[in-house]
Amino acid sequence: MGCTMALLPPFIRPSRMRTAAPRPVAGPPADDEVFLDAPDERIAPVLVAAARGDHGPAAELLAATRRHADWESRDRYVMRLASFARCRDEWFENWRAAAPGNPDVLLVGAQLAVRRVWDSPARAELLRSTSPLITAAARSDDRDPVPWRLALDHARGSRAGHRYFGELWEAAVRRSPHHHGCHVAALKYLASAWHGSHRECFDFAELAAQDAPSGSLVQALPLRAAFAYLTDGCGPEVPRERLHAAADRTVELSARYPAADPWPAEIRNLAVYVLVRLGRHEDAREQLRLTGPYVTSFPWDRVSDDPLGRFLEVRENARRTPPAEPGQRPRNGRGDRARSVDH
Repeated sequence: MGCTMALLPPFIRPSRMRTAAPRPVAGPPADDEVFLDAPDERIAPVLVAAARGDHGPAAELLAATRRHADWESRDRYVMRLASFARCRDEWFENWRAAAPGNPDVLLVGAQLAVRRVWDSPARAELLRSTSPLITAAARSDDRDPVPWRLALDHARGSRAGHRYFGELWEAAVRRSPHHHGCHVAALKYLASAWHGSHRECFDFAELAAQDAPSGSLVQALPLRAAFAYLTDGCGPEVPRERLHAAADRTVELSARYPAADPWPAEIRNLAVYVLVRLGRHEDAREQLRLTGPYVTSFPWDRVSDDPLGRFLEVRENARRTPPAEPGQRPRNGRGDRARSVDH
C-alpha cells in the first residue's frame, strides 16, 4: 500500500546517545525487591513535590529538557506528570493558573486532556475537543517533537486517514528524526488492530531501526511489531526468522546499556516476553538479569490484570526451564492474546 511509504521519510540527522552510570547487579532481585514503573532519579523528587502541591520542581525539570533539547526524557516525563495529574490535579491546576502560556504547562495539559478521554467509548468524538490544546503546545516551541507525538496518538484515536497522519509524521521527524516516542506512535497507527497490518508494522519498524543510531531505542521497534503479532491471534503468518531477528536486534541494544538501568527497562521487559514466547529462555534469563528490579507495566498489562504478578510468574518459569540443545533455535507456536489493542 502506497500510504506506508508516506510514513517512511529519510532520516538525515544524527541523534544523541544517552549514557547512564553502571549499577552492579549480583543476581536477580527477590520478588519483594522489584518495582513496578519505578520513577527515575530525576522525576521521583518531582512527583513527591507534586504530591505536596508544589509544581515548582516539575516546571524546572521540563524547562531543563527544553533547554537541553532532551526530547526523549521530556516525552517520558510529560506522560508521567500527566498520569499523576489525572489522579491528583490540584498542583497542576495551580501551575496552569500561574503560567497559562508556558510551553511545559501547555504540553502536560494537552497530554492530560487526551488521556482523560482515551478510554471512553466516544473517544473519537471527544478527542476533537483536545485538538486546539495540542496545536497550542506545538506552536509554543517549534523545536519540540513531543507535541507531534501527541498529535500522532490523537490522529490514531480519532481515526484519521493515512494522508493526514503522514503529514503529521513528516512534521514530527523534521524536528527529531529518531525520536522514539514518535516512532512508537507511528507503529501503533500501523498496527493491524488500528489502521494497518503486521506486514506494514514490520516494514516500518525494520527500516526505522536500520536508519537509527546503534544506541537508539528505535532499534527495539521491530520487537514491538513482534509483540503485536504474537499477541494478535490473527492475520497472515510472519516468518519466524523475522521475529527472531527483531529479538536479536533488541538483545544487542540492551547490551549497550548498564544493568539495572531504568532507562531501557521497558524494552528489556518486552524482550523477556518475546524471548520466552520464542522459546529462547537462556536469552530471556539474561534480560531478566539486566532488568534488575525494574518492572514496567508494558507489556505485562496487555496480557494480565496483574502486570507485576505476571512478570514474576514468567521470571520463575524462565528460571526453571532447562537450556536448549547447543545450536538449537526453538520454534514455538503463538500463544497469549493481548487484552488491549493499544500496543
